Amino acid sequence: MPDSSDTPLDSAPPETNDLIIEAVHSLDDIDREVWDACAGTDNPFVCYDFLHALEASGSATPETGWLGSHIMLRRQSTDQVLGVAPLYIKNHSYGEYVFDHGWAHAFESAGGNYYPKLLGGVPFAPATGPRLLLHPDADPTHCYYLMARGIEQVAERYDLSSIHVIFNTRTEWKALQDAGWLSRTGCQYHWQNDGYDSFDDFLAALTSRKRKAIRKERAQVETSGLTMRRLTGDDLKPEHWDRFFQFYLNTSDRKWGSAYLTRDFFHRIHETMADRILLVTAEDDGEIIAGAFNMIGSDTLYGRNWGCLDQYKFLHFEACYYQAIDHAIEHGLKTVEAGAQGEHKIQRGYLPTKTYSSHFIFHPGFRTAVSEFLSQERAAIDHQIAALKQESPFKQSGDTG
Repeated sequence: MPDSSDTPLDSAPPETNDLIIEAVHSLDDIDREVWDACAGTDNPFVCYDFLHALEASGSATPETGWLGSHIMLRRQSTDQVLGVAPLYIKNHSYGEYVFDHGWAHAFESAGGNYYPKLLGGVPFAPATGPRLLLHPDADPTHCYYLMARGIEQVAERYDLSSIHVIFNTRTEWKALQDAGWLSRTGCQYHWQNDGYDSFDDFLAALTSRKRKAIRKERAQVETSGLTMRRLTGDDLKPEHWDRFFQFYLNTSDRKWGSAYLTRDFFHRIHETMADRILLVTAEDDGEIIAGAFNMIGSDTLYGRNWGCLDQYKFLHFEACYYQAIDHAIEHGLKTVEAGAQGEHKIQRGYLPTKTYSSHFIFHPGFRTAVSEFLSQERAAIDHQIAALKQESPFKQSGDTG
């Protein structure tokens, strides 16, 4: 196992010689206040409590293929931390949702070792957010560059094949592109709050046919006798998580074969982050039979996991999409990110949206091959998004229906 270390910034400009990169293997080795001073409060996934819960619960650990190698950018003269980044040395590509299995196969077929690699991001969370977390006192232009160089040096020290920073912001994506990294795009489906006062106000923005379809789906759930609840903060109880964890395991067994998150993970975020969690539940005669787990950001609701014990027509759409929209409208949130994949989301108001990731490949020949692939893939993603937007359920200019 590699040791924690301080890495001087070998290629840094002279005016930054006071800065060093420190790498640690656990959030336990970083003060919560120091981390959160850089992470801020906008995105719940990069806060200390969420990332620490993943490690402490046994969900993202060396035993599960996630060896922490988190970095801090520290000014030596003042001991101030100007930036942090969640990083993991990995021997697999599971739990990422930016798929590079084909890259791994190609490199290893040519005689290379793709694993271990370095991943920058949040385990098991395909949600856009900052990955190079800067203190408000930091100069983004310099610090993004320095953190990129520092991450590269950490990967070189441990002889890793490549670095992958996934679901980063467009600003970071551009900064890493300027630092010589390869750029990748993807597509998800997000709902945007256009200043709606109610769900009916949102429906009024849709074409007549789509509006009627959604009303029919919601009515079907209502007439089935199910009771929908949205729980957050003090309304959340341990028994809710006991029940939801059953749903989560059931869904994991059916779709993936194994569960990434442990029951202790949900206990830990319940203890530390209850106000930033929205759990949507469906009850049948007082028994909770389904649930959808969401995280709440400053302006975005992030849908994460869903599960149920039985099949109810349209319940998935109600719990994961429509209840999320209701919550976003009621609380003035701008966006709902409903998780990975699913063109069926378009007809329910979730439009195709570009996502970003950045990659650094050390092997020159493999880097060239991946760069050529990504150039073609970005063009294909642009074409896909443009085509999918033609399926938008929203009324176009001049429509009266």
